[in-house]
Amino acid sequence: MIDDLAKTLTAAARGGFPPADGSVSVLPPVSERDWGVISFSGCAVVFAEVTAAWVHARLAPGDLAGPLSPSFLGALAARTGREIENIDLLTVAGPLPGPPPVALRETRDPAHPRIARALRHRDGVRAWTADGEGSAVVVGRGVAGRWEVAFEVAEAARGRGLGRRLAAAGRHLVPPGEPVWAQVAPANAASVRALLAAGFVPVGAEALLKQNRYGERPMHTGTGPQPRHVPGE
Repeated sequence: MIDDLAKTLTAAARGGFPPADGSVSVLPPVSERDWGVISFSGCAVVFAEVTAAWVHARLAPGDLAGPLSPSFLGALAARTGREIENIDLLTVAGPLPGPPPVALRETRDPAHPRIARALRHRDGVRAWTADGEGSAVVVGRGVAGRWEVAFEVAEAARGRGLGRRLAAAGRHLVPPGEPVWAQVAPANAASVRALLAAGFVPVGAEALLKQNRYGERPMHTGTGPQPRHVPGE
């Protein structure tokens, strides 16, 4: 259930991980959009329309790498009729008070590539640009309702620490007491370094299963939980 995965993620954000006993838990998908696999050290969670028997029949006991292996993810995609996205490093950080460490301007332009991607993956999306229109930071609610941040640095603005400041900005843009999550491809070394410099801590790895066609997700409408700080307001 969504509460089970949300509780697991909340505990992990506080350093309370599931037992590293090689177990693989199988949960129903948390929403029609969010299906996938999350692996922590020594355990994993599969949340998709498959049975525990189906999952365990395809994973050798004690194979800690199995849940995120190409063979298992390929079988899971074929079984569910979905497509595998990246296997991402999963990181988390606590919220910070006060304004972000970079000047931001809120935007509702869905054409920006980072914003367009966020609208497919998150609810209640809000986005801000920085250092011109090419760089952006986005927050919204993703898997199991967790707050997630994503950022993009325009090519002309790279090499000046803007990525670190945008990643850190996400910690100022979520409600008090809420951890903020960020997923990044391990090969994207610049973004990995920016997240680590901004205080994000690796907690696991994640592969999401996307539908073959996405519907557009609405941007923030003024209802539900709000990011706590809106620059310029």
